[in-house]
Amino acid sequence: MTSTKDAVTARGEWVRQANRFTERITADGSSAYPVEPGRYRLVVSLACPWAHRSVIVRRLLGLEDVISLGVVDPIRDERGWRFTLDPRGRDPVTGLEFLSEAYLATDPDFDGRFTVPAVIDTTTGKVATNDYPQLTLDLSTQWRRHHRAGAPELYPERLRAEIDEVNAGVFRDVNQGVYRCGFARSQEAYEEAFDALFARLDALSERLRERRYLVGDSITEADIRLFTTLVRFDAVYHGHFKCNRHKLTELPVLWAYARDLFQTPGFGDTVDFDHIKRHYYRTHPGINPNGLVPAGPDLSGWHTEHGREALGGSAFGEGTAP
Repeated sequence: MTSTKDAVTARGEWVRQANRFTERITADGSSAYPVEPGRYRLVVSLACPWAHRSVIVRRLLGLEDVISLGVVDPIRDERGWRFTLDPRGRDPVTGLEFLSEAYLATDPDFDGRFTVPAVIDTTTGKVATNDYPQLTLDLSTQWRRHHRAGAPELYPERLRAEIDEVNAGVFRDVNQGVYRCGFARSQEAYEEAFDALFARLDALSERLRERRYLVGDSITEADIRLFTTLVRFDAVYHGHFKCNRHKLTELPVLWAYARDLFQTPGFGDTVDFDHIKRHYYRTHPGINPNGLVPAGPDLSGWHTEHGREALGGSAFGEGTAP
């Protein structure tokens, strides 16, 4: 049996389950899944930061007519992600009622969480990949022939080593770090994750004080990966996951940086705060047993001036907005 469940160490540290389906979709046909427009369906939750990355990249690269998008209900039940937002509660392309059906069709012994994003091969109804870190990189590199005219370079070869280095720290301490705070089962594990999270946020603030984007002079994969955590920070992670040294709005550099991205096409227009809040506050009964969804925070600040243009750079480099 394939065991891919989340775990908790003896020290009370929460450990995320491994991605089960790590096959790639490649342009040269070297993998089990070749690049083929119209064949694949990207299934996401708009609440999930890991899935949100793929939604942003798909939009920035203009792949909307090449890879279709299925959106699940932000509220899961014991059977996992549901297609209850669609007519008759079924995904109109795959016919699935639950994402779990595709997981179990691919591996009947799968016993972990049914996670998003997941790319479904519509010819078989099976999961091609749920490897979220590689997925967005492959959208940039393997699907290049199908990018829109003017699509930006999100993972330029000359910057990949630096992007990978930045991503590694952001993943460990920020993307993953907020969950390590929220799901810690000991004070020691929580405080260790908390300290690492805010140490990394402080370092990122310094990095971004004199530069508009994390790597280079335009948006890259690194900015996308950081943004999906920052945009959820005050709405969810600050209170729900006890990441409460500061709110994002109390970190001037990161708050301006996040607003800059939010106001860039492809970012803020892919954010659904209703889905985000309802998912987190209603599906973690161990943290929020009453399931109450907070009325705040005030979201109007996301649309205020950020002043980051003065640092130079251009959102899409030599490319154009979607």
